Amino acid sequence: MTERENEQEVGRGQEAGLDGTDRADGAAQVSTATTNETGDGPATIPELVIISGMSGAGRSTAAKCLEDLGWFVVDNLPPALIPTMVELGARSQGNVARIAVVVDVRGRRFFDNLRESLADLEAKHVTRRIVFLESSDDALVRRFESVRRPHPLQGDGRIVDGIAAERDLLRELRGDADLVIDTSSLNVHELRAKMDAQFAGDEEPELRATVMSFGFKYGLPVDADLVVDCRFLPNPHWVPELRPFTGLNEEVSAYVFDQPGAKEFLNQYTELLQLIAAGYRREGKRYVTIAVGCTGGKHRSVAMSEKLAARLATEGIETVLVHRDMGRE
Repeated sequence: MTERENEQEVGRGQEAGLDGTDRADGAAQVSTATTNETGDGPATIPELVIISGMSGAGRSTAAKCLEDLGWFVVDNLPPALIPTMVELGARSQGNVARIAVVVDVRGRRFFDNLRESLADLEAKHVTRRIVFLESSDDALVRRFESVRRPHPLQGDGRIVDGIAAERDLLRELRGDADLVIDTSSLNVHELRAKMDAQFAGDEEPELRATVMSFGFKYGLPVDADLVVDCRFLPNPHWVPELRPFTGLNEEVSAYVFDQPGAKEFLNQYTELLQLIAAGYRREGKRYVTIAVGCTGGKHRSVAMSEKLAARLATEGIETVLVHRDMGRE
């Protein structure tokens, strides 16, 4: 297994003690107003965040959080390439306005170039913030032992030896950090909440929903977070003039929503989803798949999914609509 996979496993293995930690509690906002002259004319220098810290302290969790917030994230980038990455972002005509780079001891000898790269960025007037993820020795040992993987610097020694070597290597960087987050007692959700508090700004974290119609006879969607059953409504399949059409047809949709309970179900389930969506945002969940089923996934579930997706969109939830089994019969 690679060291990258080890970092991910440590993150997965630490839901209660958390495997990654994110930033400290007070950090100044980064300005992106600076411009730089390139061969193509004036270019806005991207906002830059460097994520580093102890292995097993939550770097992967922090990086994924920024990625969910719309940042362009590069993991394990050799420090010498950071100025090049910023330069490429500046040439993107605003398409890459925020860059997060994960830098850590996995870079081995490349890590030694970090100090030089930071000096280069300062000379070019690039505003950057360093987020350092910290954790106690006890918490880090538990996390590594829970996934039964060695520390990347322990060599032939013990996990504590690797942790000690890493602390010594990162001591100067920790002192330069703009934000230090101790994740010793944080779980993944608490870490994400801290990241949101620092980087989401005044906007509430965005939730993206996929509304998927399906047919029970073809099996439940394996990626569904929520499943609802529309088979309590009469089936248009048994109406000869409606049978050839799908729930996208206006007559089929009108038939479905003329049935007792259809409109009430749509209204009340939409209200329930608003409550659930608020909870998902608080817990740092960014994506939800809502599966709406009927017998064949052709009539009732399609009509209901269309209306439900439209309702969610009006509530400010970015929504994608998928009809998994329509046309399959």
